[in-house]
Amino acid sequence: MNRIKTIFLVLITLLLSSCNNKPANDKAGFSKSDAGTAEVKFRDYEHDFGKVAEGEKVAYTFTFDNIGAADLILTSAVTTCGCTVPKYDSKPIPPGESGTLEVVFDTSGRNGMQTKTITVKSNASIPVILLKITAEVVNSIN
Repeated sequence: MNRIKTIFLVLITLLLSSCNNKPANDKAGFSKSDAGTAEVKFRDYEHDFGKVAEGEKVAYTFTFDNIGAADLILTSAVTTCGCTVPKYDSKPIPPGESGTLEVVFDTSGRNGMQTKTITVKSNASIPVILLKITAEVVNSIN
């Protein structure tokens, strides 16, 4: 019985001594909360191309601002379809600065109303933002 008590005390001592109140990312006394966070705000979250001819490539540039207190870094932008290609700069956007994300939609082989979603991931306080483009693809524009 004494052996079990001893093992239990050793385990409790190890657990308590390994506890640390500082975050794991604490470097030189600065924690993540001390540095602030990035916050992204897009000027538009949707764009409608209207009627476009089938086979045409159309593009729209979404502009966003970093309204947070830390550098904003876009980590990915993916779409619901290979016909839509997002292009963005992965350089950090300082607080108060702006950036862009261009979306090119290839209407080849498409017909009728088209809605595509772009999922943008970043280090912002809201890490996932959804953008949307729509277009009515027609065989010929009257």
